[in-house]
Amino acid sequence: MSLNVGLSLPGDETARQGAWAVTPLHAVVAVFMVAIMLRGFLPFNVDVSWWLTICERMLDGQRLYVDILETNPPMAGSVYMLGVVVARAIHMRPEVVTNGLIFLLIAASLALTWRALRFSSLRERAGGVVAVWAAALLTILPMYDFGQREHLALVALLPALAVYILRANGERVAPSAILIAGLCAATTMNFKPYFVFAVGFCILTAAAQARDWRVLFAPENWIAATLVVIHALCIVAFYPEYLTLIYPLVRDVYLLANLPLLSILPTSATTLWLLAITVTLALQSRRQKVDTVALVMMAGSLGFAVSFFVQAKGWGYHAYPMVALGLLAAGWAVVAGGDGQAGSRRLRVGAMLLIALVFANGCLRFATSIDTRVVREEITPLGPRPKILMLSAANDIGHPAVRELGGTWVSRQQALWIREVVRRALRDGTIDQPTADRLAGYVARERAGLIEDFRKQPPDVVVIDNQNSDWGSWAAADPELSQLLKSYTLVKNIMGIEILRRVDQTRS
Repeated sequence: MSLNVGLSLPGDETARQGAWAVTPLHAVVAVFMVAIMLRGFLPFNVDVSWWLTICERMLDGQRLYVDILETNPPMAGSVYMLGVVVARAIHMRPEVVTNGLIFLLIAASLALTWRALRFSSLRERAGGVVAVWAAALLTILPMYDFGQREHLALVALLPALAVYILRANGERVAPSAILIAGLCAATTMNFKPYFVFAVGFCILTAAAQARDWRVLFAPENWIAATLVVIHALCIVAFYPEYLTLIYPLVRDVYLLANLPLLSILPTSATTLWLLAITVTLALQSRRQKVDTVALVMMAGSLGFAVSFFVQAKGWGYHAYPMVALGLLAAGWAVVAGGDGQAGSRRLRVGAMLLIALVFANGCLRFATSIDTRVVREEITPLGPRPKILMLSAANDIGHPAVRELGGTWVSRQQALWIREVVRRALRDGTIDQPTADRLAGYVARERAGLIEDFRKQPPDVVVIDNQNSDWGSWAAADPELSQLLKSYTLVKNIMGIEILRRVDQTRS
């Protein structure tokens, strides 16, 4: 008995008697199962962990941007709130519920994308191996970055991408698909303003390919624009501190951490993206007619690439959507085959091998994380559910360790990054001393918040990061902080990371 999973190249289909046919749906389910098992081996993402903490605090009455310091728009937290609410209702860990909801979201995105394309000329190709490939890119490729905002933004965009492709082909779009596309595109852009490049490039490419300027003003675009405006107005109405407190902080301090473009271009993420796009272009160059699907996908990938370079941090999760969408375009180009004048079988086999290598390297790239198990293991014997305060600019030492310990994060922010960004900018010559003096107000506000949090909820454990900075000497030189730390004794020094416990064992 033979097994045919539908993964053969176009033109190689055979009808074998007695063959057991595995449908694309079976293959998609298998991909989901592999991805779910991966969640049991990979650490939970640091930023998603922090956002779960934010959501828990908001449900307990704390105010975002007032009691909690965060630089991202509120949309970033809204998507994780459901996981926390459901977890509390059914008494499960928010991490488990959140991962489950994300898998459901991916399944819904794939289903809605298929629904938009099911009556189009793309039905057969979209419902075959491409669907399996898309599932792998959305569930497996993110690896450690699973659940990050960039990951969710791409998941949300997929149904809208299907509609843009139909527009480019001049095909009919169902009213329900229009409504869903508008909602999905708006969701993507509301995560971060940078994602307007991805959506905008797709729309422009669709209009250019269709040779119809009216595509620019299609109903789904009006719906998306309206929802983005409503979201902005809601921020003004319900989160005015984001504009009065956070925006100036981002403008004056956070952007100082941006890397030069020449530092980001040589990164492995950029290389993977360029390889995916090169494969797609090579396959397209052998076609007699431009494939609009690959073209629109590449446009979206380029938009996410612009977002990656404009954000100028070089972080892996910022690059995920551009790489994933580039690989989706490459996969489509391989499966689409040719129209009689397409490239040779050898070219397509070579392209498949290269795509597989890019995917494997992407998995390794996006699996990168900091192993803080040693720190967590040293804190565990100090008592159950510890209250932890950390003096560090590194956000991945305390998270998700504090949640895995069942503890409480004392600080109002994920890490003390303001002082560190200003210090490094002055050291590297990015800013001069007068500018540093002007930014001292932000540093003083961060310090005041730290001391207020310390006094309000005295921690059981204090972690001081001297590995990459001078937090120990900074705290010792500060009269108030040094006085507060007199009640603590050193337990362990792990390569510069000091773990202190409170001498008084009585928990507050």
